[in-house]
Amino acid sequence: MNIVIKSFFTYILIMSFALAGTGCDTKDPAPDAGTTTPETDAYISSQLKADASLSVLQSLASSQQYALFRNDAKYGVSTYKMVYYTTYKGEQIKASGLICIPHMDAPAPIISMQHATIFSNEEAPSNYSGISEQELLTSAGYVTLVPDYIGYGESASVLHPYYDQLHSALAVVDMIKAAKTFCQEKDVALNDKLFLIGYSEGGYVTLAAQEEIETNPAHDLEVTAVAAGAGGYDVASLLGLVTSGEPYYFPASFAFLLQAYNNTNDWDRPLTDFFQEPYASKIPTLFNGINNGNTINEQLPIDPKKLFNPTFYEGLKDESKELQLKDALQANSFTDWAPQSPTRLYHGTADIIIPYQNSKKTYERFLAEGAKQTKLIPIENGTHEDAYGPMLESALPWLKTF
Repeated sequence: MNIVIKSFFTYILIMSFALAGTGCDTKDPAPDAGTTTPETDAYISSQLKADASLSVLQSLASSQQYALFRNDAKYGVSTYKMVYYTTYKGEQIKASGLICIPHMDAPAPIISMQHATIFSNEEAPSNYSGISEQELLTSAGYVTLVPDYIGYGESASVLHPYYDQLHSALAVVDMIKAAKTFCQEKDVALNDKLFLIGYSEGGYVTLAAQEEIETNPAHDLEVTAVAAGAGGYDVASLLGLVTSGEPYYFPASFAFLLQAYNNTNDWDRPLTDFFQEPYASKIPTLFNGINNGNTINEQLPIDPKKLFNPTFYEGLKDESKELQLKDALQANSFTDWAPQSPTRLYHGTADIIIPYQNSKKTYERFLAEGAKQTKLIPIENGTHEDAYGPMLESALPWLKTF
């Protein structure tokens, strides 16, 4: 079956529909609120963005583009922007995302969908307007969450902590806890199933959330099953993509990563430490929360030797230098944990953005750490851009078996 599926990660919206309402439910924050803890109620407020009727969703599911959902559109869906508390650098901040609710009476499972790398705040899930696959998935009988992540939506004033394991995890875990409160207040019945799914950066964020849940019982959450695709889980090994001397065709991602680590870890190094001119001066205006990835890539060279400061670039290739960065990359890789819940890793074998070997190496590490229910599923000849559809074709029927 060869189904073309537009990714919710890029938010190419197929149908626009009128907002059903703009009502906002708000809960006052607890007095003397500190950092978000498993005991703190993370939910703040929700705003209805739209209602999609069953007939509209069935019509959309009848298209070839969304044929995967053709037999599963069973309920109308209400979509809300939800605001909640999470933690950034040890301080409580507001974050946001989408929560989609099926119009059904039976208890529903929660599925959290983690999006791929975005660069503009306009691409944040809570800023979208239209129908995409999250509503179709919800129509099958899931309460669907799509976190914006820290750095987008309600927290757009913060530089996104890109490929930072702790902040990635908390943005998801705290949204799940907030969603449980939201559902309780809205009389939405939930069962005990919790699924996580994500692709590209979303695959990385998915495993980060899974590890946080499985290793921190205080969250009082239990993962049912996980599907993660092309996530760059071994962040440290990604350095090889820029030190190999070969062109790298998505330079925006590494430029983003260096800025994020510099900011999140409070290194406060000048950008000229990392980049040579004219790029060191241009980068702050390129990563302005408005430009998308294509716009940024057009302004950066694909030859790493032209992008990076020569001293920094040589340091990346020297095992004794740039240890601060290398240690941080290693710390944010999945090196000393193995999934305990049923987990599938998907990856296209022709991926040149995040190579297939990254997932293979991570999978082998998981097996060595004692993973019993983890499986690696290669998508033959799949690239980073086109492997997401085949992943969904495999992963969604598998999740239904639980």
